Amino acid sequence: MTLHNAIIAGASGLVGDELIHLLLKRSDIQHVYALGRRELPHLSSKLHQIVHPTLDIEQWDSTLPAPDFGFICLGTTKKQAGSRQALEAVDYHLVKHVAVQMKAQGVKHIVVISSLFASRRSPSHYLRCKGKMEHALINMGFEHCIFVRPGPLRGERGSPRKDELLVQSIFDALHPLAVGPLSNLDPIPAEQVAKRMIELALAATRRELPAVLTLSGRMLLDKPAVTL
Repeated sequence: MTLHNAIIAGASGLVGDELIHLLLKRSDIQHVYALGRRELPHLSSKLHQIVHPTLDIEQWDSTLPAPDFGFICLGTTKKQAGSRQALEAVDYHLVKHVAVQMKAQGVKHIVVISSLFASRRSPSHYLRCKGKMEHALINMGFEHCIFVRPGPLRGERGSPRKDELLVQSIFDALHPLAVGPLSNLDPIPAEQVAKRMIELALAATRRELPAVLTLSGRMLLDKPAVTL
């Protein structure tokens, strides 16, 4: 069995927390590095926490193996951030910064949470930030750059967002009408997104995926063929 080492940024979020739990349980994952602004309440000999206010990796423990794949689960909303500029600082600039940090530590395959309809040409500032972020990471030279674009997320958040609860209730009511492209708007469990992200990272290390891959909505629910 091939052993892997993973690094994750954004492990305190809904999908990130699921990722940490799943990675720590896997026998093929030797080390998990968590890059964050504060300590996580997880206890495991596999887990190594890198805490820095601006998510910098200032010094790497040379006795530990480098991570071969990374996960970025960072993001905010305009309401949380307070302004368009503050949102862009997280969803675009911070994600780029973290990707550079990961690549410098040896990450070859990166899996990033983006958003449905992300596009540099979108009239939505939020979706433009996501599109710009994807474009920037693709040009960083990773062997594999994978973006997952889930619809509304199901899961237990420490501090549930009112807007997420409202959107989830609306989509629950519209579920019977969600066919074709609209099915991508169907709520998806955060745990399923995390599981699929791990599957994709491992498939990338086996060279089973194209260099750039984007999976949206319900594509994250279906088990992919190895060629994707």
